[in-house]
Amino acid sequence: MQTNYLALAIVIGYMVSLGLLTTVVQRSVTTTTTFTSGTSGHSGIPAVLVGLMLMSEFIGTSASVGTAQEAYRFGISASWNIIALGAGFLFYAYFLAGKYKESGHNTISAVFADAYGPQTKIATSLVMIFALQIVAVAMYAGGGAILSALLAVDRTLATIICGIVAVLYVFMGGMKSVVYTNVIHSLVKYLGIGVAVYFGLTKVGGFQELQARLPGEMFSWTNVGWSQIFAWFIAGVGATFSTQYVIQAINTVETRQKAKAASLYTALLLVPFGIATALVGMCSLALFPNIKSINAFSALIADMDGVMAGVVAAGLAASLFGTIAAISVSTATLLYKDFYTRFVTKQGDEKRSLNFIRVTTIIVGLLPIALAIYTPNILQMTFLAKAIRASLSVLVLLVFYAPWFGTKTGALFSILCSLVATIAWFMMGNPFGIDNAYLALVVPLITMGLSSMVERIRNGKITPVAVEAARSAPD
Repeated sequence: MQTNYLALAIVIGYMVSLGLLTTVVQRSVTTTTTFTSGTSGHSGIPAVLVGLMLMSEFIGTSASVGTAQEAYRFGISASWNIIALGAGFLFYAYFLAGKYKESGHNTISAVFADAYGPQTKIATSLVMIFALQIVAVAMYAGGGAILSALLAVDRTLATIICGIVAVLYVFMGGMKSVVYTNVIHSLVKYLGIGVAVYFGLTKVGGFQELQARLPGEMFSWTNVGWSQIFAWFIAGVGATFSTQYVIQAINTVETRQKAKAASLYTALLLVPFGIATALVGMCSLALFPNIKSINAFSALIADMDGVMAGVVAAGLAASLFGTIAAISVSTATLLYKDFYTRFVTKQGDEKRSLNFIRVTTIIVGLLPIALAIYTPNILQMTFLAKAIRASLSVLVLLVFYAPWFGTKTGALFSILCSLVATIAWFMMGNPFGIDNAYLALVVPLITMGLSSMVERIRNGKITPVAVEAARSAPD
């Protein structure tokens, strides 16, 4: 394998152009509000741009490379993991977009603070930061796999380069830069995935030839298994409900109607991308049946000519930098609002606060690089992060639709117990074929239910005898 200098030049040229745009945008970023929300005064950002941005943020290299990796093993059914995100945004549009907008908050921890108190706010912020860092690990791992094919270097070195360049890219602009650059990113990644599918199918000899080369089950929409598909829907829907940068992006529009529209735009854009990415992995299997699955996408790029490889790689670079930018800004926002202003200073020193946020984006951008080097399965890491966020989505729904259910203490314990249980189950390899996403959904419900019962007992509204009678009563 040789270094593809033309493809690399195209990617570098693309990133330099976006860097110049970021430099222009950042001139208007002079306050923490502008950096974290993307708005100044009362001027909102158009819903269609927010929709494109959210699509760009959720389709990072982990989704692109990870879906191709899974499709290399299970075929077209791997696309459900991205289609599930589309379903999540569809539900988000009708049930949560307006409520988040009306809450007046642009952090999920602030929403929880109003309902469950400051302790839950801190716990939520820490869990969200942890989940976003896991996403960043998967992003860098996917980016490293692609860059290693372009540079013909070890994946470890490529991953380190990806991380450093991404941090430099996001450092200056903040959320306002994220919005406008991610619109471009979304268009470029759609172009890139389109070129990749065209090249793969052409190389194979067409879709009919692809069907002839691969086993029939690779074209089954349920080959990956119903349990996995449902787990993807739980994690995907839950992630859209509770992810910090979704809330932050939605709050850049002016009204709840525009917030709903932005969510619908995102849902419509996600579905075809998921199917196209799965086809890339399937073409790679037909062409390169003996490679590691993690190299499914990069092997296809390595087989392209310079211009075509450059376009596809630019699309994947857009996937990486768009998502990393959103993650870094979102994490910095949480650290600033929930920790810096509470524990460090409450003074209105705008310059000092803005410097804190900028430095924080560098730190949180660099931390995941080490773990990314040793990540074997990108999609599994991505959905661990989504499962962790799905546990928070249970509380989101309770806050807005069943505030009477559970207690403040129950909310705090549900967050902590769900985090421990989900990670432990993941590290044990999802025993009994039960995905960790199911635990992320069930543990908060059980914990909040138990806390409600204990609270009612303490208040005398239900006695232990009555509880025992209820348990022994016939159905």
